[in-house]
Amino acid sequence: MRFSGQLRSHHYRASKAFYQLVKTLAKTSATSVPTVNKKPPSAAAKVPKARATREQLEHDILDAAKKLFAQRGYGGVSLDHIAKAVGASKQNLLYYFPSKEALYRRVLHGVLDVWLLYMDNLSQRQDDPELALREYIAGKLRFSRERPDDSRVYANEVLSGAPLFAAEIAERVVPSLQADVAIFNRWAEQGMCRPVDGQHLMILLWASTQVYADWASQISLVLGKPALEAQDFANAESLIVDMVLRTVLVPAAR
Repeated sequence: MRFSGQLRSHHYRASKAFYQLVKTLAKTSATSVPTVNKKPPSAAAKVPKARATREQLEHDILDAAKKLFAQRGYGGVSLDHIAKAVGASKQNLLYYFPSKEALYRRVLHGVLDVWLLYMDNLSQRQDDPELALREYIAGKLRFSRERPDDSRVYANEVLSGAPLFAAEIAERVVPSLQADVAIFNRWAEQGMCRPVDGQHLMILLWASTQVYADWASQISLVLGKPALEAQDFANAESLIVDMVLRTVLVPAAR
């Protein structure tokens, strides 16, 4: 009996001690939370924000460079001009891009990436020539309206003989053009469109849509307005689509 009483007493003291320990830990945890939050963030926690800042600055440099190259051409722009537009130092620019040519080529690569995306409609609608041509023309005009600087940078490079980007154009644009020409040839073989010179048709489509970006100032002057409006692009789309479909598609049998 004495042993049993000692055991109960020991169990009681152990339980009470455990209870006190739990209360102490709870208080410590509650009071320590604000202290933990007040500690400065670790270096690892700062990395995503720093990376985001670097990516934003790189984006700003590319955007400013594209605008200036579109306005003045490659020869009319210096790294000092771009640095001033971004609000950064020339040394900062050189950290991201080792030279003006490297920056220019990076801008052109980005322009070409987007330009080719807008040219992908024919391959996506190979079973429906009318819809493919409608979407292609609409996409090209949307590119001219939404990204005029992209179009002008590319046009400036090509008009000068593509001295810095000819190899990339041959490597990426020419195969895309050849693929579109093959689609026209297949349509003609299947009786879905008239036999046409696909290369010259695509060149005409480029010219008739990109002119609304590259020569927007002249068109605005002719139309007697300060800038082109959404309705101008809609009118152009309607006319170009009508002309192309009348030329390319086989008329329905009566």
